[in-house]
Formats: sequence, C-alpha cells, structure tokens
Amino acid sequence: MTSLTDRYIWAAVRTVPESERPDLELDIRDLIEGAVEARTATRHDPAAAERDALSELGDPERLAADYVDRPLTLIGPRYYLDWLRLLRTVLLIVVPLATVAVLVVQLLTTGSIGGAIGSAASTAITATVHIGFWTTLLFVVLERSGTTDGTVQWTVDRLPDVPDHDRGARLSEFIASLVFLGLFAGAIVWQQLRPAVRDGDGGAVPVLDPALWSFWIPWFLGLIAAEALFALWVYRRGWSWSSAAVNLLLGLAFAVPALLLWAGGRVLNPAFTGAVGWDPAVAAAGGWKAGGIVVAAVVIIAAWDVADGFLRAHRALAHPARRLSARR
Repeated sequence: MTSLTDRYIWAAVRTVPESERPDLELDIRDLIEGAVEARTATRHDPAAAERDALSELGDPERLAADYVDRPLTLIGPRYYLDWLRLLRTVLLIVVPLATVAVLVVQLLTTGSIGGAIGSAASTAITATVHIGFWTTLLFVVLERSGTTDGTVQWTVDRLPDVPDHDRGARLSEFIASLVFLGLFAGAIVWQQLRPAVRDGDGGAVPVLDPALWSFWIPWFLGLIAAEALFALWVYRRGWSWSSAAVNLLLGLAFAVPALLLWAGGRVLNPAFTGAVGWDPAVAAAGGWKAGGIVVAAVVIIAAWDVADGFLRAHRALAHPARRLSARR
C-alpha cells in the first residue's frame, strides 16, 4: 500500500509545474520526516505520528501554493480550492453525459451524422459555460455572505491515491477499442437496416447474406460485446497471463468461424454481388486470389493480436509499476 506520506506529497506536487516538482517533493518530504521523528521521539506510534504530522501541515494543495508563492485569489483563499474541486467534478460528469445523450438522440431521430455532431458540440460548450458560471456565482455569494461554516475542512482521509501511470496509458487504448468495436457493430447493423446498394427494382440489398442472421451475425455481435467487456477488464486490471489467455480464446472464437464461413462462400449476399455487377465467371477465375488475401489478412491480424496480448502480459509482469517513493 502507498504510505500517507507518498499520497500527501503527490497531492502537493501535482499542482505545480514539472520543473518545480523535484525540489518541492524533497522539501515537503524532509518537513514531514522531521515532524514524524519529533513525534516518535516522544513515544508516539509511528503511524499515528505520521497522521498527526500530515494533519498539522494541512491541505497539501494549499501548502504547495505557499511554497511556490501562488496566490489562490480567483474566488478567495477561503473557498478557492473547494470551488475548483467542485467545478472539476461537475464538469467531468455532466458535460460528457449531456454530450453523448444529445449525440445519440440526434442520430436516432434525424439520422444526420453532421447535424448530430454539431448539436453535441453545441451542448458541450453550453453546458461548460453554464456550469462554470453558476458554480462560480454560488461561491461568490457564499464568500460575500460572510459565512465561514460552509468551508469543507481538509483531513488526511481526503488524500488522493498515487496514480497508476500504466492505467493512465491504457485509457487511450480502452477508448480506441470501444470506438472501433462500436463502429464495427454499427456497420454490421447499418448494412442490414440501411443498405446503400439497390437492385434493379430499387430494393435495398444488404452486403452480408441475410441467412447469417439466424445465428452467426448474433454470434459475432455477442463477441463484440465480449470484447468491450474484455477491454474494460484490461483497462482496470492490466495485462496478465489470464487476460492474454482470454484474448486468445476471443480471437479464436472470431477468426475460426469467419474463415469457415468465407471458405464456404456464405459471407456475401448473392443479391449484393449481382447488384454491383460482379460477374460470376470473373469471380470464379480470380476468386482464389481474393479469398487467399482475405484468409491471409484474417490469420495475420488474429495472430498479431494474440501475440501482442502475451507480449503485453510479459511486460506487465516483468516491469511492475514504480511508486512515488522509489523516485527519492
């Protein structure tokens, strides 16, 4: 477990520029160690001495501001940090939820991607402005009222955990995986509901064989959902031999049926190949080449994904996360 001292130092140094963090970390660590030693010399319990020393130092962000001579005066020293923390929390929760909700509703009601994106962006900007304004106004009124009981008292229990930098790096991969999986699932459903190709009578023609909806398309959609849950698992827990093995099973569950269906000519809709003018004679002559390319691409992608999973698991187990105290 990360010590309270490490958490206190991280809470302080994260608020100052990178160039000032090493000196500030050393100064605060020496200050804490001196206070703890003074208390343990009088027969204090070491853990209790550490907690008492940190409580006496007070809010780490305020201590860091004093060290670098940064005034907290946008709202006023009494309420500034409470205002900033509340504003960050509300913005990070409300703005993304409102933006996604408007985007989904606009897509379902209008079907216009450009219009939906524009409405979502407008909602994000409007929500940010309103949240910033009304939150700031609330604290201005609170400060001008002369009330002192409304301040949130800082305690050691409010110290944040030292961040897992590996998890932070995994966030972008998690988001990218969800975006890709969402687009993949959307393309499968979209080609059935709103096909772009029309036959001679003007009827819509899906790309994939409609017969696949009896089992295989739901199978692949279920695998996509499983991949999304797997991506969440990796984001929260990191790579391990267990996650690499699950990744192998998911890869096989997708690649093997896909290759068998392609080899049996059961993927493309016959009406689609006819509507786009795919000459059966030409297809028969060059089908083995196109089929070989598809098979090779699926095998290479699946093999690379499995190998990458085991390589990531090896790296994760060989290089455990460094802690803040190790950088002393």
